[in-house]
Amino acid sequence: MSLSKRAFDIGFAVLLLPILGPLIGLIALVLWLTQGRPVFYVSERMKAPGVPFRLWKFRTMRAVARDAGVSGGDKSDRITRAGRMLRKTRTDELPQLWNILRGDMSFVGPRPPLRQYVERFPQVYGPVLHSRPGVTGLASLLYHQHEERILALCTSAEETDAAYARRCIPAKARLDLIYQRHQSVCFDIVLIGRTVARILRR
Repeated sequence: MSLSKRAFDIGFAVLLLPILGPLIGLIALVLWLTQGRPVFYVSERMKAPGVPFRLWKFRTMRAVARDAGVSGGDKSDRITRAGRMLRKTRTDELPQLWNILRGDMSFVGPRPPLRQYVERFPQVYGPVLHSRPGVTGLASLLYHQHEERILALCTSAEETDAAYARRCIPAKARLDLIYQRHQSVCFDIVLIGRTVARILRR
């Protein structure tokens, strides 16, 4: 990560904390009262090949003893009422401000992948993870809704995995590499602005 990108991430995160901090606290309280604990969902993700980190999100699903893989139609019945709203507005990702401040993530970049896919597709994620994973990005803006439609049709974990590996990973990687070639602080600001505009339209 370049020094200018890291400086932008820290500065913007510090600027947002007084605004988003009370909202994060309010959401945490509502989830605790309506869903119980745990309030947060913590998942291992990769910020570089062989370099894992703990990604923080608000919990949007009923907790189970074992959970693995991406979310598809096979998991849709576990999404809570509050979780659907958080996912729709992407406010489930607000705790990732902590990941940004720690340096695990950037505001803009490829979505942080699961270890299983980084290890299965090193030829894809080796180049993609030259960029620090982000909360939003070019692939998130252009492909996220299409990915949701693809995975929503899957009725088993195996079907979800196959669809994600075959149809989603290559498409997102192409967009992530386009972003990588054109990355700049100005481009990041544009993508953040478009992300916020999309959330407000929802």
